[in-house]
Amino acid sequence: MTAVSRRQMLGLLGAAGTLTVLPGCGSSLGGGSGDSGGAEKTVKVGLVIPQSGTYAALGTDMKRGWDLWLERNGGKLGGYSVTTVTADEGETPQTGVPAVQKVLQSDGVNVVVGIVNSATALGCAPLVAEAKKLLLVANAGAAAVTDPAKPSPYVWRTSFQNAQVASVLGTYLGKERKQEGVYVIAPDYAAGTEVVNGFTKAIQAAGGTVIGSAKPPFATTTDYQPFLSTIRSSGAKATFCFFSGAEAIAFVKQYKQFGLAGSIPLYGSGFLTEGKVLTAQGDAALGVQTSLHYSDQLDNPANRAFVDAYKAKHNESPSVFSVQAWDSANVLSRALKAANAVDGDALGKALGGVGSIEDSPRGPWTFEGQNPKQKMYLRTVENKGGTLVNAITADLGVTGQFS
Repeated sequence: MTAVSRRQMLGLLGAAGTLTVLPGCGSSLGGGSGDSGGAEKTVKVGLVIPQSGTYAALGTDMKRGWDLWLERNGGKLGGYSVTTVTADEGETPQTGVPAVQKVLQSDGVNVVVGIVNSATALGCAPLVAEAKKLLLVANAGAAAVTDPAKPSPYVWRTSFQNAQVASVLGTYLGKERKQEGVYVIAPDYAAGTEVVNGFTKAIQAAGGTVIGSAKPPFATTTDYQPFLSTIRSSGAKATFCFFSGAEAIAFVKQYKQFGLAGSIPLYGSGFLTEGKVLTAQGDAALGVQTSLHYSDQLDNPANRAFVDAYKAKHNESPSVFSVQAWDSANVLSRALKAANAVDGDALGKALGGVGSIEDSPRGPWTFEGQNPKQKMYLRTVENKGGTLVNAITADLGVTGQFS
Protein backbone atom coordinates (compact mmCIF):
# COMPACT_ATOMS: atom_id res chain seq x y z
CA MET A 1 0.00 0.00 0.00
CA THR A 2 1.92 2.99 -1.24
CA ALA A 3 -0.78 5.44 -2.31
CA VAL A 4 -4.30 6.44 -1.38
CA SER A 5 -6.66 7.97 -3.90
CA ARG A 6 -8.85 10.96 -3.17
CA ARG A 7 -11.85 8.70 -3.70
CA GLN A 8 -10.58 6.24 -1.08
CA MET A 9 -10.02 9.02 1.39
CA LEU A 10 -13.47 10.51 0.92
CA GLY A 11 -15.14 7.11 0.98
CA LEU A 12 -13.51 6.12 4.23
CA LEU A 13 -13.86 9.48 5.96
CA GLY A 14 -15.23 9.09 9.45
CA ALA A 15 -14.55 5.32 9.84
CA ALA A 16 -14.92 4.73 12.90
CA GLY A 17 -0.49 3.16 43.22
CA THR A 18 2.40 0.52 42.69
CA LEU A 19 1.04 -2.76 41.42
CA THR A 20 2.50 -6.23 41.53
CA VAL A 21 3.41 -8.06 38.35
CA LEU A 22 0.41 -9.66 36.66
CA PRO A 23 0.37 -13.44 37.12
CA GLY A 24 0.12 -15.84 34.23
CA CYS A 25 0.88 -13.38 31.47
CA GLY A 26 4.07 -14.91 30.10
CA SER A 27 6.28 -12.90 27.83
CA SER A 28 4.24 -9.72 27.96
CA LEU A 29 5.39 -9.31 31.53
CA GLY A 30 8.89 -10.66 31.29
CA GLY A 31 10.20 -9.07 28.10
CA GLY A 32 11.50 -5.85 29.56
CA SER A 33 15.13 -6.83 30.12
CA GLY A 34 17.79 -6.30 27.50
CA ASP A 35 21.56 -6.67 27.37
CA SER A 36 23.13 -4.98 30.36
CA GLY A 37 26.33 -4.10 28.56
CA GLY A 38 26.89 -1.07 26.33
CA ALA A 39 24.70 1.97 25.83
CA GLU A 40 21.07 1.76 26.80
CA LYS A 41 18.82 0.84 23.88
CA THR A 42 15.93 3.23 23.31
CA VAL A 43 12.85 3.37 21.12
CA LYS A 44 10.52 6.30 20.55
CA VAL A 45 6.87 5.48 19.88
CA GLY A 46 4.24 7.85 18.50
CA LEU A 47 0.90 7.00 20.10
CA VAL A 48 -1.59 8.62 17.73
CA ILE A 49 -5.06 8.40 19.26
CA PRO A 50 -8.16 10.59 19.50
CA GLN A 51 -7.85 13.05 22.37
CA SER A 52 -10.71 15.25 21.19
CA GLY A 53 -13.95 14.86 19.27
CA THR A 54 -16.32 11.92 18.83
CA TYR A 55 -13.77 9.23 19.53
CA ALA A 56 -11.98 10.80 22.50
CA ALA A 57 -13.25 8.12 24.90
CA LEU A 58 -11.71 5.42 22.71
CA GLY A 59 -8.42 7.27 22.80
CA THR A 60 -8.52 7.44 26.59
CA ASP A 61 -9.01 3.67 26.82
CA MET A 62 -6.23 3.02 24.33
CA LYS A 63 -3.75 5.22 26.19
CA ARG A 64 -4.63 3.51 29.46
CA GLY A 65 -3.98 0.10 27.95
CA TRP A 66 -0.65 1.21 26.47
CA ASP A 67 0.50 2.90 29.68
CA LEU A 68 -0.50 -0.06 31.84
CA TRP A 69 1.59 -2.46 29.75
CA LEU A 70 4.64 -0.21 30.07
CA GLU A 71 4.08 0.23 33.80
CA ARG A 72 3.99 -3.53 34.21
CA ASN A 73 7.18 -3.98 32.22
CA GLY A 74 9.46 -1.36 33.74
CA GLY A 75 8.87 1.14 30.94
CA LYS A 76 10.54 -1.14 28.40
CA LEU A 77 9.65 -2.92 25.20
CA GLY A 78 11.83 -5.91 24.32
CA GLY A 79 14.79 -4.52 26.27
CA TYR A 80 14.41 -1.00 24.88
CA SER A 81 13.64 1.94 27.12
CA VAL A 82 10.55 3.66 25.74
CA THR A 83 9.66 7.27 25.12
CA THR A 84 6.01 7.70 24.16
CA VAL A 85 4.96 10.78 22.21
CA THR A 86 1.17 11.13 22.27
CA ALA A 87 -0.56 13.01 19.46
CA ASP A 88 -4.23 13.84 18.90
CA GLU A 89 -5.71 11.96 15.95
CA GLY A 90 -8.99 13.84 16.20
CA GLU A 91 -11.93 12.55 14.14
CA THR A 92 -10.84 12.60 10.50
CA PRO A 93 -7.82 12.28 8.20
CA GLN A 94 -7.67 16.07 8.10
CA THR A 95 -6.45 15.94 11.70
CA GLY A 96 -5.14 12.37 11.92
CA VAL A 97 -2.74 12.33 8.98
CA PRO A 98 -0.98 15.56 10.06
CA ALA A 99 -0.67 14.09 13.56
CA VAL A 100 1.13 11.06 12.13
CA GLN A 101 3.27 13.30 9.94
CA LYS A 102 4.24 15.32 13.01
CA VAL A 103 5.38 12.37 15.10
CA LEU A 104 7.35 10.97 12.17
CA GLN A 105 9.04 14.17 11.09
CA SER A 106 9.13 16.58 14.03
CA ASP A 107 9.30 14.07 16.88
CA GLY A 108 11.39 11.48 15.06
CA VAL A 109 9.56 8.42 16.35
CA ASN A 110 10.64 4.93 15.33
CA VAL A 111 7.17 3.35 15.48
CA VAL A 112 3.59 4.64 15.21
CA VAL A 113 0.83 2.96 17.25
CA GLY A 114 -2.89 3.68 17.45
CA ILE A 115 -5.27 5.08 14.80
CA VAL A 116 -9.02 4.77 15.24
CA ASN A 117 -10.21 6.11 11.89
CA SER A 118 -9.71 3.84 8.87
CA ALA A 119 -9.27 6.75 6.46
CA THR A 120 -6.49 8.05 8.66
CA ALA A 121 -4.84 4.63 8.68
CA LEU A 122 -4.94 4.53 4.87
CA GLY A 123 -3.86 8.14 4.59
CA CYS A 124 -0.77 7.69 6.74
CA ALA A 125 0.28 4.36 5.20
CA PRO A 126 2.30 6.13 2.47
CA LEU A 127 3.97 8.27 5.14
CA VAL A 128 5.22 5.32 7.17
CA ALA A 129 6.25 3.50 3.99
CA GLU A 130 8.29 6.48 2.81
CA ALA A 131 9.89 6.76 6.24
CA LYS A 132 10.31 2.97 6.46
CA LYS A 133 8.73 3.01 9.92
CA LEU A 134 6.35 0.49 11.44
CA LEU A 135 2.66 1.32 11.94
CA LEU A 136 0.71 -0.85 14.39
CA VAL A 137 -2.99 -0.13 13.88
CA ALA A 138 -4.73 -0.64 17.22
CA ASN A 139 -8.30 -0.08 16.05
CA ALA A 140 -9.18 1.01 12.48
CA GLY A 141 -11.25 -1.81 10.95
CA ALA A 142 -11.42 -1.21 7.18
CA ALA A 143 -10.25 -4.26 5.23
CA ALA A 144 -8.04 -2.16 2.95
CA VAL A 145 -5.79 -1.23 5.88
CA THR A 146 -4.26 -4.72 5.70
CA ASP A 147 -5.25 -5.64 2.15
CA PRO A 148 -3.56 -8.98 1.33
CA ALA A 149 -3.68 -8.15 -2.39
CA LYS A 150 -1.31 -5.19 -1.92
CA PRO A 151 0.18 -5.46 1.56
CA SER A 152 2.51 -2.87 2.98
CA PRO A 153 5.33 -4.45 5.00
CA TYR A 154 5.12 -1.48 7.36
CA VAL A 155 1.40 -1.70 8.31
CA TRP A 156 0.17 -4.32 10.79
CA ARG A 157 -3.06 -4.51 12.75
CA THR A 158 -3.71 -5.76 16.29
CA SER A 159 -7.46 -5.12 16.36
CA PHE A 160 -10.05 -6.46 13.90
CA GLN A 161 -11.65 -6.07 10.49
CA ASN A 162 -15.19 -4.75 10.27
CA ALA A 163 -16.54 -7.77 8.38
CA GLN A 164 -14.57 -10.14 10.60
CA VAL A 165 -16.64 -9.11 13.62
CA ALA A 166 -20.02 -9.01 11.87
CA SER A 167 -19.85 -12.10 9.67
CA VAL A 168 -19.45 -14.58 12.53
CA LEU A 169 -22.69 -13.28 14.05
CA GLY A 170 -24.43 -13.63 10.69
CA THR A 171 -23.28 -17.23 10.42
CA TYR A 172 -24.38 -17.99 13.97
CA LEU A 173 -27.83 -16.48 13.54
CA GLY A 174 -28.40 -18.27 10.25
CA LYS A 175 -27.00 -21.66 11.21
CA GLU A 176 -27.67 -22.00 14.92
CA ARG A 177 -30.83 -19.92 15.34
CA LYS A 178 -32.33 -20.29 11.86
CA GLN A 179 -33.03 -16.59 12.02
CA GLU A 180 -35.24 -15.20 9.29
CA GLY A 181 -36.49 -11.70 8.60
CA VAL A 182 -33.53 -9.68 9.88
CA TYR A 183 -33.57 -5.93 9.32
CA VAL A 184 -30.06 -4.49 8.92
CA ILE A 185 -29.16 -0.89 9.76
CA ALA A 186 -25.79 0.90 9.85
CA PRO A 187 -24.49 4.44 9.21
CA ASP A 188 -23.88 5.46 5.62
CA TYR A 189 -20.08 5.37 5.50
CA ALA A 190 -17.37 2.87 4.64
CA ALA A 191 -17.29 0.93 7.91
CA GLY A 192 -21.08 0.64 7.92
CA THR A 193 -21.03 -0.68 4.36
CA GLU A 194 -18.37 -3.30 5.18
CA VAL A 195 -20.33 -4.48 8.20
CA VAL A 196 -23.63 -4.70 6.32
CA ASN A 197 -22.06 -6.58 3.43
CA GLY A 198 -20.19 -9.00 5.69
CA PHE A 199 -23.19 -9.74 7.89
CA THR A 200 -25.66 -10.07 5.00
CA LYS A 201 -23.46 -12.40 2.99
CA ALA A 202 -22.79 -14.59 6.03
CA ILE A 203 -26.36 -14.95 7.29
CA GLN A 204 -27.71 -15.68 3.82
CA ALA A 205 -25.02 -18.30 3.23
CA ALA A 206 -26.01 -19.92 6.54
CA GLY A 207 -29.69 -20.12 5.63
CA GLY A 208 -31.03 -16.96 7.24
CA THR A 209 -32.79 -14.10 5.49
CA VAL A 210 -32.58 -10.31 5.45
CA ILE A 211 -35.89 -8.48 5.09
CA GLY A 212 -34.63 -4.93 4.60
CA SER A 213 -31.89 -2.42 5.33
CA ALA A 214 -31.26 1.26 6.02
CA LYS A 215 -28.28 3.62 6.07
CA PRO A 216 -28.84 6.66 8.29
CA PRO A 217 -26.50 9.58 7.55
CA PHE A 218 -23.29 9.16 9.53
CA ALA A 219 -22.49 11.49 12.45
CA THR A 220 -25.55 13.69 11.85
CA THR A 221 -28.47 11.39 12.73
CA THR A 222 -29.80 11.80 16.26
CA ASP A 223 -33.47 10.87 15.77
CA TYR A 224 -33.89 7.26 14.68
CA GLN A 225 -37.70 7.19 14.92
CA PRO A 226 -38.29 7.12 11.14
CA PHE A 227 -35.97 4.13 10.82
CA LEU A 228 -37.52 2.40 13.84
CA SER A 229 -40.98 2.87 12.31
CA THR A 230 -39.74 1.18 9.14
CA ILE A 231 -38.32 -1.72 11.14
CA ARG A 232 -41.65 -2.20 12.89
CA SER A 233 -43.71 -2.06 9.69
CA SER A 234 -41.31 -4.34 7.80
CA GLY A 235 -42.35 -7.40 9.77
CA ALA A 236 -38.80 -7.94 10.93
CA LYS A 237 -38.16 -10.80 13.36
CA ALA A 238 -34.80 -9.37 14.48
CA THR A 239 -32.57 -6.34 13.93
CA PHE A 240 -28.84 -6.27 13.29
CA CYS A 241 -27.03 -2.95 13.57
CA PHE A 242 -23.61 -1.34 13.55
CA PHE A 243 -23.26 1.78 15.67
CA SER A 244 -20.64 3.05 18.08
CA GLY A 245 -20.06 6.01 20.36
CA ALA A 246 -22.86 8.56 20.65
CA GLU A 247 -24.82 6.91 17.83
CA ALA A 248 -24.85 3.60 19.70
CA ILE A 249 -26.16 5.28 22.84
CA ALA A 250 -28.95 7.05 20.95
CA PHE A 251 -30.00 4.05 18.86
CA VAL A 252 -30.19 1.57 21.74
CA LYS A 253 -32.11 3.99 23.96
CA GLN A 254 -34.57 4.89 21.21
CA TYR A 255 -34.99 1.23 20.22
CA LYS A 256 -36.16 0.54 23.78
CA GLN A 257 -38.29 3.69 24.02
CA PHE A 258 -40.00 2.88 20.72
CA GLY A 259 -41.13 -0.45 22.12
CA LEU A 260 -39.12 -2.69 19.80
CA ALA A 261 -36.81 -4.29 22.36
CA GLY A 262 -39.54 -6.51 23.78
CA SER A 263 -40.63 -7.97 20.45
CA ILE A 264 -37.74 -7.69 17.97
CA PRO A 265 -34.36 -8.86 19.38
CA LEU A 266 -31.47 -6.47 18.78
CA TYR A 267 -28.07 -7.76 17.62
CA GLY A 268 -24.94 -5.89 16.61
CA SER A 269 -21.18 -5.70 16.27
CA GLY A 270 -19.74 -5.49 19.78
CA PHE A 271 -18.95 -1.77 19.69
CA LEU A 272 -22.71 -1.24 20.10
CA THR A 273 -22.46 -1.97 23.84
CA GLU A 274 -18.74 -1.57 24.56
CA GLY A 275 -17.05 0.38 27.32
CA LYS A 276 -18.52 3.69 28.44
CA VAL A 277 -21.27 3.37 25.83
CA LEU A 278 -22.88 0.56 27.83
CA THR A 279 -22.90 2.61 31.01
CA ALA A 280 -24.62 5.48 29.20
CA GLN A 281 -27.22 3.18 27.64
CA GLY A 282 -28.26 1.83 31.02
CA ASP A 283 -31.08 -0.71 31.25
CA ALA A 284 -32.11 0.01 27.65
CA ALA A 285 -29.22 -2.26 26.64
CA LEU A 286 -30.35 -5.28 28.66
CA GLY A 287 -30.66 -8.33 26.44
CA VAL A 288 -28.81 -6.82 23.47
CA GLN A 289 -26.52 -9.43 21.90
CA THR A 290 -23.29 -8.62 20.08
CA SER A 291 -20.22 -10.30 18.61
CA LEU A 292 -16.67 -9.23 19.47
CA HIS A 293 -13.21 -10.62 20.19
CA TYR A 294 -13.19 -9.39 23.79
CA SER A 295 -15.25 -8.91 26.94
CA ASP A 296 -13.99 -8.05 30.40
CA GLN A 297 -15.99 -11.13 31.47
CA LEU A 298 -13.64 -13.56 29.70
CA ASP A 299 -12.45 -16.14 32.21
CA ASN A 300 -8.77 -16.70 31.52
CA PRO A 301 -5.74 -15.96 33.74
CA ALA A 302 -4.40 -13.13 31.59
CA ASN A 303 -7.73 -11.34 31.46
CA ARG A 304 -8.51 -11.75 35.14
CA ALA A 305 -5.16 -10.22 36.00
CA PHE A 306 -5.52 -7.48 33.38
CA VAL A 307 -9.02 -6.51 34.55
CA ASP A 308 -7.93 -6.45 38.20
CA ALA A 309 -4.96 -4.20 37.42
CA TYR A 310 -6.98 -1.88 35.20
CA LYS A 311 -9.77 -1.54 37.75
CA ALA A 312 -7.28 -0.86 40.54
CA LYS A 313 -5.81 2.00 38.54
CA HIS A 314 -8.88 3.51 36.89
CA ASN A 315 -11.84 2.31 38.98
CA GLU A 316 -13.61 0.95 35.90
CA SER A 317 -13.37 -2.08 33.63
CA PRO A 318 -11.21 -2.08 30.50
CA SER A 319 -12.71 -2.07 27.03
CA VAL A 320 -11.68 -3.79 23.82
CA PHE A 321 -9.84 -0.57 22.92
CA SER A 322 -7.68 -0.89 26.05
CA VAL A 323 -6.85 -4.49 25.15
CA GLN A 324 -5.92 -3.67 21.57
CA ALA A 325 -3.40 -1.07 22.77
CA TRP A 326 -2.08 -3.48 25.43
CA ASP A 327 -1.58 -6.15 22.77
CA SER A 328 0.11 -3.63 20.47
CA ALA A 329 2.71 -3.09 23.19
CA ASN A 330 2.98 -6.84 23.69
CA VAL A 331 3.70 -7.72 20.05
CA LEU A 332 5.97 -4.69 19.56
CA SER A 333 7.99 -5.83 22.55
CA ARG A 334 8.40 -9.27 20.99
CA ALA A 335 9.36 -7.80 17.62
CA LEU A 336 11.95 -5.45 19.13
CA LYS A 337 13.48 -8.29 21.10
CA ALA A 338 13.68 -10.55 18.06
CA ALA A 339 14.89 -7.89 15.61
CA ASN A 340 17.25 -6.08 17.99
CA ALA A 341 16.58 -3.07 15.77
CA VAL A 342 14.00 -0.30 15.48
CA ASP A 343 13.72 0.14 11.70
CA GLY A 344 10.47 -0.78 9.99
CA ASP A 345 11.91 -3.49 7.75
CA ALA A 346 13.41 -5.42 10.65
CA LEU A 347 10.33 -5.00 12.85
CA GLY A 348 7.91 -6.02 10.10
CA LYS A 349 9.92 -9.16 9.46
CA ALA A 350 10.02 -9.91 13.19
CA LEU A 351 6.26 -9.50 13.55
CA GLY A 352 5.80 -12.19 10.92
CA GLY A 353 7.53 -14.61 13.26
CA VAL A 354 5.95 -13.80 16.63
CA GLY A 355 3.68 -16.86 16.46
CA SER A 356 0.78 -17.27 18.85
CA ILE A 357 0.23 -14.54 21.44
CA GLU A 358 -0.83 -16.80 24.28
CA ASP A 359 -0.92 -14.21 27.05
CA SER A 360 -3.45 -11.75 25.65
CA PRO A 361 -6.50 -10.79 27.72
CA ARG A 362 -8.62 -11.60 24.65
CA GLY A 363 -7.24 -15.15 24.61
CA PRO A 364 -4.64 -16.64 22.23
CA TRP A 365 -4.40 -15.09 18.76
CA THR A 366 -1.99 -14.98 15.85
CA PHE A 367 -1.29 -12.84 12.82
CA GLU A 368 -2.77 -14.11 9.57
CA GLY A 369 -1.12 -11.99 6.99
CA GLN A 370 -0.95 -8.70 8.86
CA ASN A 371 -4.33 -8.99 10.57
CA PRO A 372 -5.36 -10.86 13.74
CA LYS A 373 -6.71 -14.36 13.50
CA GLN A 374 -8.72 -14.58 16.69
CA LYS A 375 -11.68 -16.06 18.51
CA MET A 376 -15.00 -14.24 18.46
CA TYR A 377 -17.67 -14.42 21.15
CA LEU A 378 -21.42 -13.88 21.37
CA ARG A 379 -22.07 -11.48 24.24
CA THR A 380 -25.35 -10.66 25.99
CA VAL A 381 -25.86 -7.55 28.12
CA GLU A 382 -26.80 -8.63 31.64
CA ASN A 383 -27.04 -7.03 35.06
CA LYS A 384 -24.35 -8.57 37.23
CA GLY A 385 -24.47 -7.39 40.85
CA GLY A 386 -25.85 -4.02 39.83
CA THR A 387 -23.39 -3.53 36.96
CA LEU A 388 -24.19 -3.99 33.29
CA VAL A 389 -21.77 -6.41 31.60
CA ASN A 390 -21.31 -8.12 28.24
CA ALA A 391 -21.66 -11.70 29.46
CA ILE A 392 -20.19 -14.45 27.27
CA THR A 393 -23.08 -16.41 25.74
CA ALA A 394 -21.36 -18.53 23.09
CA ASP A 395 -18.03 -19.22 21.42
CA LEU A 396 -18.33 -18.16 17.76
CA GLY A 397 -15.04 -19.72 16.72
CA VAL A 398 -11.81 -18.43 15.22
CA THR A 399 -11.82 -16.13 12.22
CA GLY A 400 -8.99 -14.46 10.34
CA GLN A 401 -8.15 -12.28 7.33
CA PHE A 402 -10.97 -11.03 5.11
CA SER A 403 -10.08 -9.85 1.64
